[in-house]
Amino acid sequence: MSVTAKWYGKALLNQWGSAPINWTADTIKVALCTSSYTPDQDNHTFFSDITNEITGTGYTAGGSQLTTPAKTYTGATNVVMLDADDVAWSNASITARYAIVYKSTGVAGTSQLMGYVDFGQDITSTAATFTISWDSAGIFTITPA
Repeated sequence: MSVTAKWYGKALLNQWGSAPINWTADTIKVALCTSSYTPDQDNHTFFSDITNEITGTGYTAGGSQLTTPAKTYTGATNVVMLDADDVAWSNASITARYAIVYKSTGVAGTSQLMGYVDFGQDITSTAATFTISWDSAGIFTITPA
């Protein structure tokens, strides 16, 4: 499945505050949630604000770390792009509606949310690989005005 992500509002605000996220040096993870989770772009700030994380075979609580994180800027379009390798959970028996991207500190109350993906429907894998194929334009983008 190819997906695009939405920012949590406070994630952008925090970038110019006391706790910026270093996309290529920090531990950035993606966790999966059920359709019972309701994203709140205005008020969800930390991983402790996330509810209804999935459980199931092949999935570990807290999700998986993003690999090969990269950030680029394209002057012709004025787009900053944050990207990483696609994420896969092998031999997984899980159902998810949302993917939550966050900076993991190992403590849910200090692990800053960045954004989320709404798959648009429940996606299920049964003893199969559950893969998130990030959009070719990147996981997150920012376009300076």
